[in-house]
Amino acid sequence: MSTATDVTELAARVRAQLADHHPDEPFGDLRTLPGGHSGLTYAITAGTTSYVVKAVPPGQRPIGRNDVLRQARVLRVLAGSPVPVPRVAAVDEREPAWFAMEFMAGEAVEPVLDEHRLIPDLCRTRMLALAGVLRDLHDTKAETYEAQASEPPLDPAGELERWTRTMRAVPLELRPGGEELLDSLASRVPSDVPPVLTHGDFRLGNVLCRGERPTAVVDWEIWGVGDPRIDLAWFLLFADHRNFPQLGRPVPGLPGETELLAAYLDGRPEPPALDWFRALARTKMAAIMGHNLRRHREGKHHDPDQERLPPTIAAMIRTARDIVAPRP
Repeated sequence: MSTATDVTELAARVRAQLADHHPDEPFGDLRTLPGGHSGLTYAITAGTTSYVVKAVPPGQRPIGRNDVLRQARVLRVLAGSPVPVPRVAAVDEREPAWFAMEFMAGEAVEPVLDEHRLIPDLCRTRMLALAGVLRDLHDTKAETYEAQASEPPLDPAGELERWTRTMRAVPLELRPGGEELLDSLASRVPSDVPPVLTHGDFRLGNVLCRGERPTAVVDWEIWGVGDPRIDLAWFLLFADHRNFPQLGRPVPGLPGETELLAAYLDGRPEPPALDWFRALARTKMAAIMGHNLRRHREGKHHDPDQERLPPTIAAMIRTARDIVAPRP
């Protein structure tokens, strides 16, 4: 946890780095932004310009989700591409490392999960527009990013191995049918396709929009170079509230998986073995929710709202099994 001293020191470093961009302009205080899932997230103003600052927590190593410099690298490489991202204004690699990016106005709403008052037609338009953004992301040349990613491309077998470990860390009673699902996936691992740049958690909840237009893809903590079907299947999962029993909310007119896939493909052929990845996306969601529920029940992170998850976990596993190994 950051202290007042830590924040004061960080604020001085941020102001010093940004001063050249704002001569004779006053700086505001460095304010903590809630809701971040990686590192520490702050806001600061310089004159009339606003910035978001992401920093490694004091005393922690810049690895995994705390590797904010890795996030800054992909944002800088994507600058000027068809994929909208915030502009990186400053990077400081000294410990604790941080970077500052321009503040982008907009709202990030996951229509089938978040509380919101958006009209259904707007949700529909945004989701279809976002399919095109994902296509643009996957059209980028992977070799441009492999050196930035600092790890080898992730293939289907590697992705399954990762989520198998996560799933098996969840008690059996919280993941009914999970072992049978993992066995089915393991027996049907598809062949690789050429790797692309992947976001890792691509969905409307991680994209700022203004009106109908996506203005910035954010939350690049787990970006990588890997199979485009991983991103695509995850994006499709959020098209239907029925995938999330007791959690999801109906949004009339929202594009279903078939229409959303067509918008992404834009006339191109469907990638092979996509159903395997659709099942894997559900496996991933069940594993994440099972992990969060386990932590709550063990007292590691008290959150009674996690008790709403069991029906969705069971549904994710059940539908994934049906997708990957349909019953005759």
